[in-house]
Amino acid sequence: MMDLRRGRLLLVVFVLHQLCLASVFVSANVVFKVQHKFAGREKSWAALRAHDARRHGRILSAIDLPLGGNGHPTDTALYFAKIGIGTPSKDYYVQVDTGSDILWVNCAGCDNCPKKSDIGIELRLYDPKGSSSGEVVTCEEDFCTTYFETPLSGCKVGTVCPYRVTYGDGSSTMGYFVKDNVQLDRVSGNRQTTSMNGTIVFGCGAKQSGQLGSSSTALDGLLGFGQANSSMISQLASARKVKKMFAHCLDGINGGGIFAIGEVVQPKLNSTPLVPNQAHYNVIMKAIEVGGDVLQLPTDVFDTEAGKGTIIDSGTTLAYLPQEVFTPLMTKVMALHPDLELQTVEQQFTCFQYSGKVDDGFPDVIFHFENSLSLKVYPHDYLFQIRNDVWCIGWQNNGMQSNDKKLTLLGDLALSNKLVLYDLEKQTIGWAEYNCSLGIKVKDEQSGDVYLVGAHDLSSACSLNAWRTLTLLLLMAMLLNFIY
Repeated sequence: MMDLRRGRLLLVVFVLHQLCLASVFVSANVVFKVQHKFAGREKSWAALRAHDARRHGRILSAIDLPLGGNGHPTDTALYFAKIGIGTPSKDYYVQVDTGSDILWVNCAGCDNCPKKSDIGIELRLYDPKGSSSGEVVTCEEDFCTTYFETPLSGCKVGTVCPYRVTYGDGSSTMGYFVKDNVQLDRVSGNRQTTSMNGTIVFGCGAKQSGQLGSSSTALDGLLGFGQANSSMISQLASARKVKKMFAHCLDGINGGGIFAIGEVVQPKLNSTPLVPNQAHYNVIMKAIEVGGDVLQLPTDVFDTEAGKGTIIDSGTTLAYLPQEVFTPLMTKVMALHPDLELQTVEQQFTCFQYSGKVDDGFPDVIFHFENSLSLKVYPHDYLFQIRNDVWCIGWQNNGMQSNDKKLTLLGDLALSNKLVLYDLEKQTIGWAEYNCSLGIKVKDEQSGDVYLVGAHDLSSACSLNAWRTLTLLLLMAMLLNFIY
């Protein structure tokens, strides 16, 4: 009996040894012999300059940001990415928002920061003192003086540079700026990445208000992908880490999707120009078509002057229309069903009972933009189901809910299941209907190679990791039982 147990124990040790070997091969340190490129050769200033020029030209990379969440109003109603911050690097989950301009995360000692989340992620507070590369940004530093443009009252040399951001729903975040390493996934092959660090200035959240303190869809922070110099993409581009362009494909069917920084080479997209000198991604709308009929609207409804225009914003769930657009659009959408009884749910959604297929019973809505670019929104996009046979309308009356009453704002409701490309170098934005699961091809500027970036779903990944952990524990229990 003792020999049998010894044999079983040796078998288990052998299995564990093989697993350890596998992990060693994956994470082993490798030492390379380093030699200067010009060693043993006569140095030429021209050759050195040419070498530097080629090297600098190769710095630019493509980045893959793992994405999770979905745009359904009754679910997470947002999309989020995972990034690594600090030394040693720790993972943080942040909402992706093209309508704001800074990255911020909840910090140690934060007032009213959420302690748990209902979307399956473990929340973490950032502590600049816990990172060997973390530094507090003070008032005299260039970032602080540039961010505020004019001298900030009370911001003195040696004191922390403060920030405060208020969002459209009334929520706000405030704290101070810090600087630290951000670890990103650099695209290095087809559906493959390697780690890349960049130094970023971001907000250290000291106090949150409104929905930012809620546990239902709580995250570690928010990643602003706006155009301002304070946004992460602008900072990375200034440091020649990336090109100033990015793309997203928000999967409204499976959740998650694609978020990539860099040049997208496939598929090719038609684009429309961005309105210059705007705080957001404003574009010029020309017309709105509902069920094949163009709405007859006031001529000034599409003006791009202050307080008007059309904003593309991935940080917004629904779509908001001015009163003079909302009323005729809704009249046309509901024209085939005059007998439907409309009711208000949660004091904001207009809902009705309908048992048929919404794509067969309601019209498509098409937005037309400059350069003949159009954006089609299907009934299954702008109608969402809250329970059996009860549907709610995603179009919202901006005239009733916002100070920007003349603005049209198209959020995830209109952007889901479309590849959207923001080219900030050419100041254009383009899109096309797309199956996010197909992936996209991006160019690695360092090598010139083109790689496939696939879709992610962090929510599923979290569940998968939990299942793998449970499976491992069960296997260990079986092995122990097998031994004894």
